[in-house]
Amino acid sequence: MGMKIMTGGFLTTVQDLGRIGYQETGMAVSGVMDQHSAKIANILVGNDCGEAVLEVTMMGPSIQFTEDNVIAVTGADLGFAVNKQPAAMYRALSVHAGDILEFKALKTGLRAYIAFAGGLDIPVVMGSRSTNLKSKVGGFQGRKLEAGDEIGFRAPVRVLDHMERRVAEAEVMPTKEIEVRVIMGPQDDCFTDKGKETFLNSEYAFTSELDRMGCRLEGEVIEHVDGGDIISDGITFGAVQVPSHGKPIIMMADHQTTGGYTKIACVITVDLPKVAQAKPGVKLRFKEVSVEEAQGLLHEENVRLASLRDSIEKEKNEETIRFKDAGTLPSAAPEVQAAAKAALTAALKENALSPAGDYIYWVPAGTFRIRVGEEEFTVELEKETFGIR
Repeated sequence: MGMKIMTGGFLTTVQDLGRIGYQETGMAVSGVMDQHSAKIANILVGNDCGEAVLEVTMMGPSIQFTEDNVIAVTGADLGFAVNKQPAAMYRALSVHAGDILEFKALKTGLRAYIAFAGGLDIPVVMGSRSTNLKSKVGGFQGRKLEAGDEIGFRAPVRVLDHMERRVAEAEVMPTKEIEVRVIMGPQDDCFTDKGKETFLNSEYAFTSELDRMGCRLEGEVIEHVDGGDIISDGITFGAVQVPSHGKPIIMMADHQTTGGYTKIACVITVDLPKVAQAKPGVKLRFKEVSVEEAQGLLHEENVRLASLRDSIEKEKNEETIRFKDAGTLPSAAPEVQAAAKAALTAALKENALSPAGDYIYWVPAGTFRIRVGEEEFTVELEKETFGIR
């Protein structure tokens, strides 16, 4: 089968990257609140980034596996454990039929994500497996998970290749204060200069009124030119609405498709996870950035995710590089860990090559300084390689 829910936790739902293309019909996008954490979890278990995961809020479920598979847990630290023993987050783990997954207590963050190799056997509704709680559509019967629910795996595996590589650096969860970058508009002209200055220079705090639909903030009143009501228009994930009372509301994944309040700004995509993981009481300051800056930051994030997948799935280059002077090879660490276009052999001179040595070492991709005899070379390595010294 797959797994059986023993207790559902506070709010555990099936989510993917959302139901795209239906807002004009009144159907919200939904999907995971913290896309970055969910994508990392899926990469660790070999799934596409858009595969459905379980989103766990505040207090996690207890799950008994009825079939072997590989899982990964990312996002908030909720005290993840398997068979009552603390288990590692941000790492692929093999679980077996009879194993029990549970969460002990909320430590940092607000939402955790569980990915399952091969995906969950959940029907696709309007192009997505996401749960829309308001409409009772998608996911597991359109609702949160409860004790007794059973969910199957589509293509489970007992183990994945390169399990030792399937690990990622844990994301830092917000604890006290965060900076949230925004693009101003589309109705920033509905606010006075003083109101916009207040928005960008004041400290706000997350209140207890936060859920998958939106987060209410407490802080300085933002001044309108002539009230906060407008003719209803479209809303997007991250839109910052300011009703006539002057207190901002950040719209989240289950936001309504249209709204009649002025929107002073929109949170950029890469900062939405910060908002999704912030608990009541966390302080927030907004910072204006340009569209170009936001696009650049998103590109950088996508490159990092692609690099994580490559570090797991790409085979090592088995070509052996032999060096002449074993005592001077190479620098202990790369100067720059980055994608490179030139192969190592292209940068070395012919007299640097010699018959095979007796110790094989591994070099990661990046830029290195390598000294061979009296000569020093700066070389770029496109992918992992082996050398002998």
